[in-house]
Amino acid sequence: MIKFVFLFPLTLCLIWYAYLSYNGHSVADGKKGFIYITIVSAVIIAFFAIVWLITRP
Repeated sequence: MIKFVFLFPLTLCLIWYAYLSYNGHSVADGKKGFIYITIVSAVIIAFFAIVWLITRP
């Protein structure tokens, strides 16, 4: 599972892009959303990485 962790932020960004496109907004309008997605995803990935390092045999 750890090797597919990059799919989490990618999927969220694609969903955000689809939302922006559907509602007629540009990517520039949603720039802050992409930044938030990247930061939150990085925090979640870092948490999982730390837990993985702590609990591995």
